[in-house]
Order: sequence, then C-alpha cells, then structure tokens
Amino acid sequence: MAENEITNDQTPVGGPAPEGAQGPQVGVLAQYVRDLSFENPNAPASLQALAATKPAIDVNVNVGVRKINDEVYEVELKITAKATYKDNEDKDNVAFVVELSYGSLFGVRNVPEEALKPFLLVQAPTLMFPFARRIVADASRDGGFPPLLLEPISFEGLYRAQQQQEAQAANDSETPTTVN
Repeated sequence: MAENEITNDQTPVGGPAPEGAQGPQVGVLAQYVRDLSFENPNAPASLQALAATKPAIDVNVNVGVRKINDEVYEVELKITAKATYKDNEDKDNVAFVVELSYGSLFGVRNVPEEALKPFLLVQAPTLMFPFARRIVADASRDGGFPPLLLEPISFEGLYRAQQQQEAQAANDSETPTTVN
C-alpha cells in the first residue's frame, strides 16, 4: 500500500515558510440579515399594472467594512432595488422597493495589510452576494411580484473604479490652481 502514497515535495513560491509561521487564513464566522424592508406602496394597483407592462428597476449596491477587533471584520452588503412603472397618464409610480442590509463576520489572520482591503471589499462581498441575491428574490416574490434576480456584480471592477476615483481626487487636490 505504500506505493499508493502521494507526496508533495514541491517548495512553495517564495521559498518555504519560516519555522512556526502560518500562512494567511480567512473564514466566515457568521452571516445574517441586519435589516430587510419590502414596500409595496401602490398595491393592488401596482400588481395589476405590472401584469401588462415591464417595470424599470434601479439597483444600488454598497459595501461597508467595520473592524471588530484585530482578527474580526464585519462586511455589510447593502442592496436597494426600486421598481417603477408608468400609469395610463405616463406618470411614474413605485411598484416596490426592497432594501437589504446583509452582514458577514470574517475571521482574518496573517493577511498582509496590502491584501486585507482587497479581500474585504472584493472577495468578501463576492462570497456574500449569492445569499443576498436570494433574499432579494424571495422578498420580491413574497410581495406578489416575479422574483427579482439580480445580475452578478463585479466587485473587483467596483473596487478598481473607486481606487481610480480616489487617485484622481488626490491628483486634483495636489494640482495648484492659479487665479489671474
């Protein structure tokens, strides 16, 4: 049976870890709904109107991070979706509004400082999104509408866009302005 044993004698990139050192570790400690709101202000008219027309849906997503202690961070994913429709007089009416604040606690150990922010603002919300997406879909369905299935979100793209905005703002504040 010894001939079936598999050994891994490869040295990790960057060389072996120093004696007693541990690699980066992250884990989900808890996931929870912090706040959930579903409003159906024009029911039953909105339910009847949407049977004949497709609503316009505006979705906003925000990610917030709060340090609990040196090894625990709370990541909060806030999703707001508002569905509107036009009535017979071409006036906008609200069909429904769903607001979700979905939180997760992440345990983090031995993660380099330069990797911590990208993890908390990109990978963490990417892990959380499918759960939050289902809650939003269930809330809209339970409100009498078809399930609102949110499209996947590139949190990496959002993070990079935010970094570019911050860099541009820093450059703009460093550029001297002259008044004649």
